[in-house]
Amino acid sequence: MFESLSDKLSGVFDRLTRRGSLTEADVNEALREIRRALLEADVALDVVRSFIDKVRDRAVGANVIKSVSPGQMVVKIVNDVLIETLGQTAEPIDLAARPPVAIMMVGLQGAGKTTTTAKIGKRLKERHGKRVLMASLDVKRPAAQEQLAVLGRQVEVDTLPIVPNQTPVQIARRAMETARIEGYDAVLLDTAGRTHIDEPLMQEMADIKSYASPHEILLVADALTGQDAVNLARNFDERVGVTGIVLTRMDGDGRGGAALSMRFVTGKPIKLIGVGEKMDALDEFSPARIANRILGMGDIVALVEKAAAAIDAEQARKAAERIAKGKFDLQDLCDQLAQMEKIGGIGGIMGLLPGVAKMKDQIAKANLDDGMIKRQRAIILSMTPKERRNPDLLKASRKKRIAAGSGAKVEEVNRLLKQHRQMADLMKSFGAGKRGGLMGKAAQMMGLGGGGMEMPSEEELKKLQEKLGGAPPDAGGGGGLPAAPPADLLAKKPGLPGLGGGMLGGLNPFGKKK
Repeated sequence: MFESLSDKLSGVFDRLTRRGSLTEADVNEALREIRRALLEADVALDVVRSFIDKVRDRAVGANVIKSVSPGQMVVKIVNDVLIETLGQTAEPIDLAARPPVAIMMVGLQGAGKTTTTAKIGKRLKERHGKRVLMASLDVKRPAAQEQLAVLGRQVEVDTLPIVPNQTPVQIARRAMETARIEGYDAVLLDTAGRTHIDEPLMQEMADIKSYASPHEILLVADALTGQDAVNLARNFDERVGVTGIVLTRMDGDGRGGAALSMRFVTGKPIKLIGVGEKMDALDEFSPARIANRILGMGDIVALVEKAAAAIDAEQARKAAERIAKGKFDLQDLCDQLAQMEKIGGIGGIMGLLPGVAKMKDQIAKANLDDGMIKRQRAIILSMTPKERRNPDLLKASRKKRIAAGSGAKVEEVNRLLKQHRQMADLMKSFGAGKRGGLMGKAAQMMGLGGGGMEMPSEEELKKLQEKLGGAPPDAGGGGGLPAAPPADLLAKKPGLPGLGGGMLGGLNPFGKKK
């Protein structure tokens, strides 16, 4: 979503940080380029003016810390103002009310209200342990109620039984009564939308609100609509009273201006963002972490959260035990690739690492894509369990059979086996079972010796983000400089072809060796 804006800002900051000192002319030129980048990203003009004014006021006469250059100080100021523009702190859905808590979903047709309702229901159930009831109040769109029922079965969240010929207000009344009688914690009311805002739509929303008295009214808006989304939010807020915004399709190729403008223009927090089509592709909107992504600092917190949610603790413990003993066979490799797919594939992981945005061309030349993971797994899954555990059995005739079974060439099978041998040797070189070594620490992180997979503490996450080159993931946007690790520094480390990318690169099973 923010790729274009991120590229332009990175170019500005690269020129600033290469200079030992900055003149007023340098700062003014940089601000002009930042202004142009924001306008091209479809950020509202009022927001751009306010943003540039704040940066200029803080940059002029700013106290420069001894350990950083003036250019880096300007980058930090831009980072802080960006966080303020996005809302300063994360504001999740508020469930602090007497149950059942009513959450009303509003928005135009086609923005993804029904799918987002199901995603929120799944999130409240799995992450917050709430008993959720979903009800479709959309009697206009054909099969809208059936769609929510199907999604409810898919995410294993209860939906209100469909009764024909009821009005939206009658359905809302039945949903709230059912929730009170049957002990539900939250009720999600999926209202109808229109292709545009009109008086009947607003009157219907007002009637539902007056009866259900929702604790939260969430506006679902398509991030790809740009400034129209900002106008939409303003209109709904004036007529219904929105408490928060959910932006869908944040994984698209839009310019990101809506996300930067909506909080400033409406004063309403962006609470959640849809980042994919899958039912778990819904993230909390954290201003500090979004600012980190825009400025090329990655989002280590999101990466760790995805890993903690996707990786099975028991499976991780067993893998850690084997790695600590220096064992790493093809089945282990297959399991690691499957976990990479769960976390988001190569693209999802790389997009959250600091500094990777500056190396897009190198990544493209390395020919790394999620299809490579699938091809590698197909080759391994075409082997027998015995062959996966003992790769030495794979002679010429078996390789031909595996290649035919996976739709690959024998050369690809040989390349995979060579890469596996290199990785297995790497595991052994770290020392079998040495607690003080890298593998011992990895084993402890993955739960070896008790505890299972746990989220690192906030202090550990800050240290990790700083070590990788980005600002600490501070919700208040207080500390750290957004200086991504330079490509030449990463290139000195062995591993990922075309990237040289550190530990991930050292364990990378993809691409040819240089």
